Amino acid sequence: MTVASKLKQTISSLKGVESTLRIYSLQAQNKEFKVVYRNAIKDINEVIESLQKREKAIELEEPQYRSN
Repeated sequence: MTVASKLKQTISSLKGVESTLRIYSLQAQNKEFKVVYRNAIKDINEVIESLQKREKAIELEEPQYRSN
């Protein structure tokens, strides 16, 4: 498995985690829990954005890894 494919897999997994946290956030009764979930969503989004930037850099450096 290449670095690019591992990176794509990681991004995909993190998007799944983000979706789960959104569901938990909507279902939470306690306002403190909602804040915790929203902060976690924000943190995960930052990681996803960072990895997506890295993915684009890899695609520019190594054209064979471009998404189709």
